[in-house]
Amino acid sequence: MFTEWLNLWISLVFPIRTPPAKERLAGSLIGLCLGDALGFVVEGYSREICQEYVDEILLTDKAGTIGRSPHAFGQYTDDSQLTRTLIESYVGCRGFDPGDYARRIAELFSEQRVVGRGRASTAAAVRLAKGVPWQQAGVPAPYAGNGAAMRAAPIGWMFAHRQDALIQAAQDQARITHTDPRAIAGSVAIAGAVALVLRTTKGRLKRDAMIDTLARWVRPIEPSFAADLEQLHVLLTRDPADAHWLISRAGRKSGDDETGTDRWPTTDDIISAYVVPSVLWSLYSFLHAPEDYWHAICVAISGGGDTDTTAAMTGAISGAYLGLAAIPRPLAERLNDCGTWDYGALSALVDTFSALQNRA
Repeated sequence: MFTEWLNLWISLVFPIRTPPAKERLAGSLIGLCLGDALGFVVEGYSREICQEYVDEILLTDKAGTIGRSPHAFGQYTDDSQLTRTLIESYVGCRGFDPGDYARRIAELFSEQRVVGRGRASTAAAVRLAKGVPWQQAGVPAPYAGNGAAMRAAPIGWMFAHRQDALIQAAQDQARITHTDPRAIAGSVAIAGAVALVLRTTKGRLKRDAMIDTLARWVRPIEPSFAADLEQLHVLLTRDPADAHWLISRAGRKSGDDETGTDRWPTTDDIISAYVVPSVLWSLYSFLHAPEDYWHAICVAISGGGDTDTTAAMTGAISGAYLGLAAIPRPLAERLNDCGTWDYGALSALVDTFSALQNRA
């Protein structure tokens, strides 16, 4: 009882400043893009190499000094490109329209503008370009990559206070490229996490309640994924090294691998492109350090493997919770997409989105 009264007194005397809504949306997009760009440098590398990158580059004054050939630091990948395109679609349609988003995905791929394209998204984009309806274009099971989850954050913006609409929209945007229930559930989990932190006052995050809510939303889609999400209660009592070993194995049947992801192997050494471990690791990274964007990103990248995607998903959630001010501005200002869609353009897109939502 004394502790509860003490916490109440502290909250009244020293109130925590929660960033304005637009600053949190900007934090989500810029946080995602910067996480993507930082993770892109070592995407596909072993956990040991990624940990070395974290220790010797990101945790020193050398962050941003190296990129991924042939790109200089600041280039982001398909994670950010497809997320940005989803926001553009919403702005253009004045609402979420999966058909319009699918058309834009097809155009992006057809114009050869995608950096680090995934197999499922590419195959779906080809079908979309040939006129296949968006409801039928997605790659079926057993392909369960994280391509739908990585771009789901804006669904959390659009429907932050409308649970049923959020769950439906997250499923619809996923089905454009992925129809495996695990991939769809991953989209709901990431969109849901962003929505939940947007509802939460900074400094007042309830980790257990967040995990339970995400598991409840995912359970009707893929019960096994919900069970894996519930394991975060225990995983968050462990340090990243121990949690990594368990998460890297999540969602895999004994002696079997039905992930359909062949970009790099699903092993215990890395967090692969398989949606279950990559979503769990991203949520773990955020929840392990919810008040520190940079720490969360470093944890995400230290897992190895699909580091651009795990850092992007972690960054989207962390930025939505902490706001734009929590993200290193000098590094964020170097973001770009082959010389276009830089920090200023991304910020302007958030301004347009925010103004549209305020008028709704």
